[in-house]
Amino acid sequence: MLSTKTKVALMLAACMATTAPAWAQNAAVVNGQSISSELLDFIMAEQAKRGAPNTPEVRATIRQELVNQEVLRQEAVKKGLGNKPQAKFQMQMMQSAILANALREEFFSKNKPTDKEIQDTYAKISKMMGGTEYRASHILVESEAEAKSIIAQLDKGGDFGKLAAEKSKDPGSAKNGGDLDWANPQSFVPEFSQAMVGLQKGKYTAAPVKSQFGFHVIMLSDVREATPPALAEIRPQLEGKMMNDKWEAYMADLQKSAKVK
Repeated sequence: MLSTKTKVALMLAACMATTAPAWAQNAAVVNGQSISSELLDFIMAEQAKRGAPNTPEVRATIRQELVNQEVLRQEAVKKGLGNKPQAKFQMQMMQSAILANALREEFFSKNKPTDKEIQDTYAKISKMMGGTEYRASHILVESEAEAKSIIAQLDKGGDFGKLAAEKSKDPGSAKNGGDLDWANPQSFVPEFSQAMVGLQKGKYTAAPVKSQFGFHVIMLSDVREATPPALAEIRPQLEGKMMNDKWEAYMADLQKSAKVK
C-alpha cells in the first residue's frame, strides 16, 4: 500500500498530467487523454529520493495510480466540480505552494555557504561556546528574610539539595536540588553571575543575592573550561542553519519590496 506522502505526490502529479506536451511518449491514455511517460519518470525519481525501489512493479503501481486519478479527474470535470470555490481555492493554494517550494529549492542550490563563510561562522560560535563554564545550584525565595534563614540553616550543616527541593520557588531546578547544570555566566542575570563567579568551589553565598526574580542563595559546585565541538561534528547543522538564515533574509527582502495594498 502506498504511503500518504506518495498518494499526495501522485495526486499533484495527476493534476499536472493535463498539461503534458502532446509529443511526449505516453505512459497511458485514458479516454483520449494522455499521461506522459515523462510524468511517470518524474514521479519515479521523486519516490527514489525517498527510498522507494526502482522496479517494474513500483512503476506499474504508480502508473495505475495515475490512471485512477485521471479517471476521477475527468469525472470531476464532467460534474463541473472544478468551478466550485472550494476546489478553485485549493488548486490555487496548491499551485502557490508548489511554486514557492520550487523557488526555495532553486535558492538553496545557488546559495550554498562557501568554506570561508562556514569557517567564519564557526569561529564566532566557537568563541561564544568557549571560555569558563560554571555548575551552580540555587535556592530562590521571595523575601530577603527567608533567604537569610536558609543561609543560617546551611551554616548549621543543612543539606543544600533538600532545602532547595523544599523551599525554592524555581520549579525547574528545585526538583534537582537546585542544580542549574553547566552554563556560561552570560546565561544568568548580572547579579547572579557576579555572585556565582566570585565563589570558591563548594561554597555558597554568605548573603542573599537579589535579582528581578527574587532572592537567591547560590552554591558553586564546579568550574571547567568549555571546549567547543570540532567543525566536522557540527558542519551539517551549521550549514543548514546558515542556509535557513540566508533564505529568511531573502524572503524578508522580497516581502519588504512587495507592493501590498
